[in-house]
Amino acid sequence: MASTKYAGTVNAPELPSDLEWLNTQKPLALSDFRGKVLILDFWTYCCINCMHIIPHLRRLEARFPEELAVVGVHSAKFDQERSTENIRQAILRYGVSHPVINDYDMRVWQSFGVRAWPTLIYIDPQGKVVGKSSGELTFDEGEPLIAEMVREYEVAGLLDRAPLSFALEKTPDALLSFPGKILADGVGQRLFIADSGHHRILVTDLEGKVTTFIGSGDEGLADGTLDGAQFNRPQGMALDGEVLYVADTENHAIRRVDLAQGIVETIAGTGRQGKGPSAGGEAAEIDLRSPWDLVLIENELHIAMAGTHQLWTLDLTTFNMWPSVGSGAENITDGPSRTAALAQPSGLAEEGGVLYFADSETSAVRSADLSKDRVTTLVGRGLFDFGDSDGPGADAHLQHPLGVDVREGTIYVADTYNSKIKRIDLGTGNVTTVTGTGEQGLVDGTSLQAQLYEPGGLSVLGGWLYVADTNNHAVRAVELLTGAVMTVDVGI
Repeated sequence: MASTKYAGTVNAPELPSDLEWLNTQKPLALSDFRGKVLILDFWTYCCINCMHIIPHLRRLEARFPEELAVVGVHSAKFDQERSTENIRQAILRYGVSHPVINDYDMRVWQSFGVRAWPTLIYIDPQGKVVGKSSGELTFDEGEPLIAEMVREYEVAGLLDRAPLSFALEKTPDALLSFPGKILADGVGQRLFIADSGHHRILVTDLEGKVTTFIGSGDEGLADGTLDGAQFNRPQGMALDGEVLYVADTENHAIRRVDLAQGIVETIAGTGRQGKGPSAGGEAAEIDLRSPWDLVLIENELHIAMAGTHQLWTLDLTTFNMWPSVGSGAENITDGPSRTAALAQPSGLAEEGGVLYFADSETSAVRSADLSKDRVTTLVGRGLFDFGDSDGPGADAHLQHPLGVDVREGTIYVADTYNSKIKRIDLGTGNVTTVTGTGEQGLVDGTSLQAQLYEPGGLSVLGGWLYVADTNNHAVRAVELLTGAVMTVDVGI
């Protein structure tokens, strides 16, 4: 083995047996992966870069089903992410099909000397560390690397191609699966629900009766009729009459749905995940990175581009697009639009020509006044500053908010990891809780009783706030006057 290029020289630290595991019936040891090329994927489920790597690992696992094994090591950033049940929901939401260990106290992280999310550790068939890489590994980068390892280990007689089997977590069989965003339409008296886990959009009346399915439900990128088109974990939406725009997040694309004609078409993105900075250009030629939410202002579609830590603008006349807010650096820095730093913007709303966005990785809500070329932070301080406290914006804390909407000087916030809905008064800057006890659950009732579970999107209509209650696979309606919550009976 010493003569091969990918010979490890140091034994990998053993995986602790007292930590909790998912997608397997029992804790696993390195010896369970003898004879395999083993990748340890250090991740945390809030991180967009970690999300980006999951489909590439899935493709590598499919390409080398007998030779490669992957173990996810979930080393949490946020307090909410230390819970095994919350990680279970995340691996179901993202389609993770390999074993995952809950490294809640960062023991495995520290034993391997990891410093950043995501980091991959490569271990040879004898349990020795071969190397590591930080950042987003793509399939095209990983495939030749793993293929070369497999060839060397096969020649050395180290491979064991016996299949591995695991006990995968199961998603409840329900009409909705991890709904990410929601859009309430007052003119049409209907709801548009991003049924993200089922790769489709549902159109319902305000009582939840489904009138239209947009998308076949099969994961993919295909234009065509409403029942034949394919999406990949769609999120935010914007409506212009009978035209619906969709942020097709994991296809890295923007889709246009003509509801009157029953046709879906791709208007931005190639279907490939972008890499590195981009100055923009012709929309159909640009590799986008995880568009997460949309707002339409006149003839411009504004996009929360979570994967580049920016807001982008798509001109619907010329079909050119460009980064309009954010330098691309991941941080929380105010100032001129193009030099400000954002951190995974995931929710977007507009009032009076000002964009308001949930800057999730800094647990912040911020504004971008394009006419004044200015980004301002309303709530939030830093990448590792989060919590659950109301009060003046300078003192308040959120935890990884994903959704915002704004009406008449009030911003409503899906405070996702606190499982609450909050409001920000733009006049005073004060932050108050609208509803939610902070305990995770599916409980209707008064604002002091109601429970949600990682809500991801919201939309105001009249005196009601409609909520995509993601981990409850449900839509909730909040009476804004009282904070009382009811579950919308979404059904056929």
